[in-house]
Amino acid sequence: MATTADFKNGMCLDIDGNYFFIVEFLHVKPGKGPAFVRTKLKNVRTGRVLDKTWNSGVKVEEVRIERRPYQYLYKDEMGYNFMHTETFEQVALPGESIDGVQFLKEGDICEAMVQAATEEILTCEMPTSVVLEVTYTEPGLKGDTATNTLKPATVETGAEVRVPLFINTGDKVKIDTRDGSYVERVK
Repeated sequence: MATTADFKNGMCLDIDGNYFFIVEFLHVKPGKGPAFVRTKLKNVRTGRVLDKTWNSGVKVEEVRIERRPYQYLYKDEMGYNFMHTETFEQVALPGESIDGVQFLKEGDICEAMVQAATEEILTCEMPTSVVLEVTYTEPGLKGDTATNTLKPATVETGAEVRVPLFINTGDKVKIDTRDGSYVERVK
């Protein structure tokens, strides 16, 4: 058990059977009345952020979360199959628990958040950017680098992203997995 005095960013709490990360917190001591703690909490499973106010000194249930590297192997009817890179243990995860799943390709290393007590995998996070090859896009025109105009392109994982006009089929591009935006062309 932890108290509100132990709060720090990134700490994981068990609130009514759901796990929440503390995004930010603020101890408030008003001139009149008792002290309290204002927090922003992010739900581990859904990613929704909520505001919660705690009275100072309230006890909360802390959950120990570990980050472990997992390598993506393949997809089948059970879900997305991953292998722990140190123990070689294999596990299947549903697509909803993987952030940026549309940019996942075989061999990618992801970080899984595992609850240490039950060994349950909560979510899986992709790297912030990945390099993918463009499999289809309309032909680009030479010299179309001055404007910020974007066109649709399909990458090797089947996801569609918006890229600048000078990108052609076969080019490798760096994609931000958090929002699916184009970052740069890779040689």
